[in-house]
Amino acid sequence: MTPVHTQQSWIASANDNTDFPLHNLPLGIFSRPGEQPRGAVAIGDQLLDLAAAVAAGVFQGAALGAAQAASASSLNAFFALGSGPRRALRAALIELLGEHSAHQQQLQAAIYPQAECQMHLPAKVGDYTDFYVGIHHATNVGKLFRPDNPLLPNYKYVPIGYHGRASTLNISGKAFKRPQGQTLPAGASEPVFGPSQRLDYELEIGVWIGQGNAQGEPIAIADAPEHIAGLCLLNDWSARDLQAWEYQPLGPFLSKSFATTLSPWVVTAEALAPFRCAQPARPAGDPRPLEYLFDEHDQQHGALDIELEVLLLTPKMRQENLAPQRIGLSNTQYMYWTIAQMVTHHSVNGCALQPGDLLGTGTLSGPEPDQYGSLLEITQGGKQPLRLDNGEVRSFVLDGDEIILRARCLRPGVAPIGFGECRARVV
Repeated sequence: MTPVHTQQSWIASANDNTDFPLHNLPLGIFSRPGEQPRGAVAIGDQLLDLAAAVAAGVFQGAALGAAQAASASSLNAFFALGSGPRRALRAALIELLGEHSAHQQQLQAAIYPQAECQMHLPAKVGDYTDFYVGIHHATNVGKLFRPDNPLLPNYKYVPIGYHGRASTLNISGKAFKRPQGQTLPAGASEPVFGPSQRLDYELEIGVWIGQGNAQGEPIAIADAPEHIAGLCLLNDWSARDLQAWEYQPLGPFLSKSFATTLSPWVVTAEALAPFRCAQPARPAGDPRPLEYLFDEHDQQHGALDIELEVLLLTPKMRQENLAPQRIGLSNTQYMYWTIAQMVTHHSVNGCALQPGDLLGTGTLSGPEPDQYGSLLEITQGGKQPLRLDNGEVRSFVLDGDEIILRARCLRPGVAPIGFGECRARVV
């Protein structure tokens, strides 16, 4: 089968094995030394400075308005434009960066190596909500705490979520300090205060909201895709010992609010379109979603086939120049709820979503141990430590460890695209 989306770019690195070929074109915010942050598009190992491209006069019509909005210091205004201008900008960029572009000379000065640029959060996030739609993760964690009743009765009816902390969202590459808080030692009757000893990562996808909704006006399930601007990778760091002590009766608090790491590029809904697939059928006996959460088109085309990878780089590996070791390989097809269902449920009570709001999927583990998306699952709560290829052992994340998330969209007959890395080190 001949792969689709094989058009070449005049940017040579976009034609090699890259996360960012011509048919990806994710958006982000970058800066160069001494310059202000502004919008860009990733192409191969380079990026296109959108403000410089606008100044060069290469955009027209709806694409020009979209490019101007995406040139700002955040993508909020661009997200607010919705899918029409976003598609117009994408079509213009494919023409401008394609191998037969008539504007190569004009754009040369607007192209910079990504390695020489600093990336920033793509948008100013007003609100961040983390969901729990990975059913294998929910089941595995439930078994650790409730062996006889791992999934609570509401899980298969409600896309579970909690309100997170937007102020501690970090861009990939930013280190963070080990969190402190209260924990209850085994066998103790009173808590102690100190640094978390059970620090963990969570393999997730982040969802960027495009156009919002007015308070009191829910987003219908059939309309939800129009409110999704794009996706990124997300690591929702978790202090499991703080979490075990604090989560009843109101759920996560300090165990989740100290750091969340995001990949810098927003992979748009249009770039992901070839990798859409049917939502996996629910197991026999599971309830059908309630009517406001059910849409036949969403069931047939609302899921995504994205391969998700977790790698660990320890200080010893770094010292010995060893490559990071893969410790998990999962897929977005293990989501029990679709992204559209997440968006619709979030708004059904009248909650107003805004451009640049961020949703996390929750940990996306697969059914097999090598597909788990957290150390809590891999080590069975620390009872079965993970032995690495170099002889090191990990029950939870230690100081100096770096967790790296990667994602790749793979489908027969379709050229692959990626998300770039989402990485952070604990100090």
